[in-house]
Amino acid sequence: MKNNVENRRNFFHLHLISDSTGETLISAGRAVSAQFQAYAAIEHIYPLVRNRKQLLLVLQSIDREPGIVLYTIVDQDLAHALDDRCRELGIPCVNVLEPVMTTFQVFLGSPSRRRVGAQHALDADYFARMEALNFAMDHDDGQFPEDYDQADVVLVGISRTSKTPMSIYLANRGIKTANLPIVLGMEPPESLLKAAGPLVVGLVATTDRISQVREHRELGATHGYDRGHYTDRATIQEELKYARSLCARHGWPVIDVTRRSIEETAAAIVALRPRLR
Repeated sequence: MKNNVENRRNFFHLHLISDSTGETLISAGRAVSAQFQAYAAIEHIYPLVRNRKQLLLVLQSIDREPGIVLYTIVDQDLAHALDDRCRELGIPCVNVLEPVMTTFQVFLGSPSRRRVGAQHALDADYFARMEALNFAMDHDDGQFPEDYDQADVVLVGISRTSKTPMSIYLANRGIKTANLPIVLGMEPPESLLKAAGPLVVGLVATTDRISQVREHRELGATHGYDRGHYTDRATIQEELKYARSLCARHGWPVIDVTRRSIEETAAAIVALRPRLR
C-alpha cells in the first residue's frame, strides 16, 4: 500500500492550452517539467482554443483531472474565464507569455498587437502543420477510420500508451497522424488493414507504467467504468499481449514508450519511414 501511494505522488496532470499550434507552450512546459525528475507529467494538450465552446470542453477536462494549467491565449475574455475557473478550483494557472509581453511593452513603450500565432510565418510549412494538426484532432481515438489512407502515420495501442500527445507532437512537425485504441479481442477496422498510405506503428509500455498512469484517470462519470478492471495488472498484461500479437500479425513495428520521451519516440517513428523526414 505504501508503494502505491508513493507511485501516485510521482505523477501530476499538466494542462497545456493554446490558441495556436501550442509548440511554444509544449516546449516551455516540458523544459520546466524536466527539472523535476522525481515527477512525471501526464500531459493534456489543447491546441487551437479560440472560442468559448472550445474553452468549455477544456474546463470540463480540467475539472475531471485538476493539475497545473499553462496557457498562451491572446483573447483576454477567454484568458480571464480560464483564470477565474482555475481560481475557483484552487489550482495554479499561468499565462506563459504575459510576463514576457509586459516586459517588452514597458521597455518599448508600446502595446503589443496581440495576434494569435504571431510567431509563425505564413509559409507552406506553417499551413502544412496546421493541416496536420487539424487532421490529428479530427482522427483522435479512432474517429473517422475511413480516412486512414490519407494519414502519414497511424498510431495503435492500448489505453494510456501516449497515442494522443504523440499524434499532436508529430502534427506539429507537419506529419498527418491518426490514432486508434487497441481493445482486447477486437480487430482493427478494415479501412486500416486496406490503407496503403500510412505507416502503422504500435505503441506499448510496461504493465507497471500503464497501471500507474491509469490510476490517475478519473472516469467516474463514464457509464460502465470499472476502475479495478482498468488498472488491474493481469488485465493490462493480456491487453499488451494481444496488442503485440496484433502488430506482429500485420507486420506493424512496435515501440516501447516506457522510458522514451515524446521527442525520442517521434524520432524513432520518423526513422521508420524516411519520407517523413
